Amino acid sequence: MKKLFLLLVTVVGLGLAANAQAKPAEFKFETETHDFGKIKLDQAVSYTFNFTNEGDSPLIISKVEPTCGCTVGEYTQTPVKKGEKGFIKVTVKKSGSPLPFNMAVTVSSNARTTTKVLYLKGETVANATK
Repeated sequence: MKKLFLLLVTVVGLGLAANAQAKPAEFKFETETHDFGKIKLDQAVSYTFNFTNEGDSPLIISKVEPTCGCTVGEYTQTPVKKGEKGFIKVTVKKSGSPLPFNMAVTVSSNARTTTKVLYLKGETVANATK
């Protein structure tokens, strides 16, 4: 009975140790901030944040939420496997008064850090009249 118990404990222990070695999915972005510089009012501009999954598990993005209604996010819809690359493309179209802007885009996923924030900044300028 002792041998059976010892064998069971050994098998369970090895299984837990092997599982603990696996790293969950994890983002590694090339950059987490983008400065558009000066952009004209009502002109759409886009930037693509590229990332690599540095974890062992497939990375799945569940939601991309900009803080402003003037921003739209697109992203890799399929699971990103270990070592593969994915993207989050953000398009901004500011209207209103010419002003500097800072905004955030919140990314929700199954990564170790489940919520990641990307930042956009720039300044809108008036359109030149002819």
